[in-house]
Amino acid sequence: MTTRVTITSGTLTAVIDPLGAELIHLRDAEGRELMTDADPAFWTGHAPILFPVVGMPLEETIRVDGRAYPMKKHGFARRAVFETVEASEARVTFALTDSAATRDSYPFAFRLELTYTLDGATLDIAARVMNPAETPLPASFGFHPAFAWPLPYGQDRAAHRILFDADEPDTLRTIAADGTIAAARKESPLYGRELRLRDDLFAQDALVWDAIRSDAVVYGAPDGPRLRIAFPDTPMLGIWTKPGAAYVCVEPWHGIADPEGYRGDYRDKPGVFEVPAGGKKRIGMRVTLEG
Repeated sequence: MTTRVTITSGTLTAVIDPLGAELIHLRDAEGRELMTDADPAFWTGHAPILFPVVGMPLEETIRVDGRAYPMKKHGFARRAVFETVEASEARVTFALTDSAATRDSYPFAFRLELTYTLDGATLDIAARVMNPAETPLPASFGFHPAFAWPLPYGQDRAAHRILFDADEPDTLRTIAADGTIAAARKESPLYGRELRLRDDLFAQDALVWDAIRSDAVVYGAPDGPRLRIAFPDTPMLGIWTKPGAAYVCVEPWHGIADPEGYRGDYRDKPGVFEVPAGGKKRIGMRVTLEG
């Protein structure tokens, strides 16, 4: 068992588990839960950290320099225990470094840090992918927070919307039967910049924008408190739930599942970035309770 860490700003309180450095609870000043109820009938996750892959690798395998390595969907970070590096009333940092176990599936040296900071009505989550080696480090990274649907302010579930901060005219990617990204695309379900949430949107898994133009979305009912979710560092976005569940995931990604039938090198797949030798890459997300 791991000991969860609680941080607070007075306006918001967050609980994070070192197992996966995963956000478990986000509550307002009255203690109302803004995250999923984690009903096991649907999904027990809360907000897993996706590293070093996002989505499903073909046949749960990545290929590096001609060698195949086993890799589960969304990578291994969500199942790893992070070290708690530092903690204060409103801030905590966790770290995961490579080991013999990680190198069996991902043959690279790395350090992944997650810092959670509460400031008033905003939760800032900063990921840093660090490369201690003398050669470039390929990686993907994603956030996967599941927010309460409906939010706990009395508005009907059917009234909830996701409003994008830019026009999104492009078609979306679809999910193949094996969890990879299908070649077929689908028309955008947006009305202007608005996604009107309903269960049937997710009958065939997630909605995937592989070239998102927005840097933020606002989630909630028009006449109630809402969440602004900002993701300035990620070029892709997934939105997902299981029909009937009491959550909706808004998932900023720098990476994506393998294209259907992909057998190329991990370094060449869509969304993979490189961290230079001795360098680091920061990827952030902010969640603000508005209204």
